[in-house]
Amino acid sequence: MLYVFFLLFLLALIFFWRSNRQRNAAGLPGGRIVYTDTRGWGKVEKPLYYPALALTGKPDYLIEKNGQIIPVEVKSGRAPEAPYDSHIYQLASYCLLVEKTYGNRPPYGIIHYENRDFAVDYTRELESALIELIADMREDDVRGNIARSHEQASRCKGCGFRNICEQSLA
Repeated sequence: MLYVFFLLFLLALIFFWRSNRQRNAAGLPGGRIVYTDTRGWGKVEKPLYYPALALTGKPDYLIEKNGQIIPVEVKSGRAPEAPYDSHIYQLASYCLLVEKTYGNRPPYGIIHYENRDFAVDYTRELESALIELIADMREDDVRGNIARSHEQASRCKGCGFRNICEQSLA
């Protein structure tokens, strides 16, 4: 009987160790997962939506930790020195959507790269910059004919509008 108890205890330790490794590999902080957009977890939840800005988004994960809901964005590839502005604004959008959907402002969000995580504070300044950026994008959308903002063929190669873009480098 003692052997069975010892075997079950050992199995529990192994499963606990493996689950911690998987959580760390996914870049998830401790806490309860309340939302996921990964297909490996079954049906995708409906996107978060904020009608005042016509803003829609699906974070990769939402983690509930100490009464706060923290969005987590998972990026493939190795981490840059600092997160790209586009990644920060994407995460800020998720923070805004979480605040408007759940009525609770997240203090930060997490960007997970293959080899490193960044916790990005969701400040009032970042929120204001995000709202200004969205307004600029709406103006550009109305104006049409917007000049390309970079000189990187690799970015054009991965763009979904490459086939119709008159300024494509790829």
